[in-house]
Amino acid sequence: HSFTEVVLFDPVEPDTIYGVLRAPDNEAGRALIDRESSRIVADYDLAEDGSRIRSQRGAKEHFLEGLKISGRYIEEMKKIFRGEALPAELVYLPLVESSFNIRARSGVGAVGMRQFMPDTGKKFMRIDAKIDERRDPFASTKAAARLLKENYRLLGNWPLAITAYNHGTDGIFRGIKAVESDNLVDLIRRYQSPPFGFASKNFYAEFLAVVAIATNSDTYFPFLRVHRPVTLREVTMKRQAPLHAVLKPAAISQSDFFDWNPALDPAAKFIPTGYRIKLPPEKIDTFVAAERRWKAAPQSQHTTVTATVRQAKTAAGVRSAKAKPASGVTVSTSQRIAVARKSTLPAKVTAASAKRVPVKVATQ
Repeated sequence: HSFTEVVLFDPVEPDTIYGVLRAPDNEAGRALIDRESSRIVADYDLAEDGSRIRSQRGAKEHFLEGLKISGRYIEEMKKIFRGEALPAELVYLPLVESSFNIRARSGVGAVGMRQFMPDTGKKFMRIDAKIDERRDPFASTKAAARLLKENYRLLGNWPLAITAYNHGTDGIFRGIKAVESDNLVDLIRRYQSPPFGFASKNFYAEFLAVVAIATNSDTYFPFLRVHRPVTLREVTMKRQAPLHAVLKPAAISQSDFFDWNPALDPAAKFIPTGYRIKLPPEKIDTFVAAERRWKAAPQSQHTTVTATVRQAKTAAGVRSAKAKPASGVTVSTSQRIAVARKSTLPAKVTAASAKRVPVKVATQ
């Protein structure tokens, strides 16, 4: 169904469709949905608490966009899952989670196309102030493959393993214990727990649906044109390097660089040590050459310091200002200053001269 359509159905028996309503996504549309829901409750003699009627807006356009984007990654992702001896169909889980949006973020903190929460993500990926690999489509796919493999080892069947991707293995084990069954159908019908709600109960069914559509896309979207595959190679940074010093000589724009490396903080000024940079094959040689030139440059050019330089009203105020450079250290920044091995203030500072502290500002 299209985004302009709202499906009214029974959440307990989702194949029971009460009707499809055209309604705009605004206050008037929501009022229209409420009126139609009330009519259905009365006509079908349903419980007035709303437990047997649910509305959901169509996602056809959103799903189609996800299918298009998937063309960038899908073949490489299949290789990752096959490498873990897992069913290749698992690559389509992002169509349930995010429609392959690498920048997706949920209201509860799940990030990336595979929607990892921080605690789970840290078991498989690097997540810190500089790097969040949940945003990396391939790093997060490797993590998802490992998580699903572990879920299957623990739970013994794919319906539960895939449901646990959404609900967590601890929650699934509680459900198994409560209903004394490891059959997902039994959990859906008999396990009563607020966290095990509509989303978790229907996660596996949604997965089966998206696999059916994605693997038969010509039937559902006959004019579908997917994005071209992304081909990237990795270069491991053995030393932290400033972005401007290596990107400009390599003729790489920051916009392209962050598109290829979404795990990096988009406000980053440095490429962290140990990070595996992703680049198109044709950019590898120029980047490596730029990095080598930067490494070979005089050490004084590598020393950067950031300091807050304040106007002082008195000579005493200038003497108390703190801007102490340290070789190879980058401090929180208000103004970046390139410094030689020693930086000195004039021997005598007067109130008149205090407004012009003699420092050399780097030309970026």
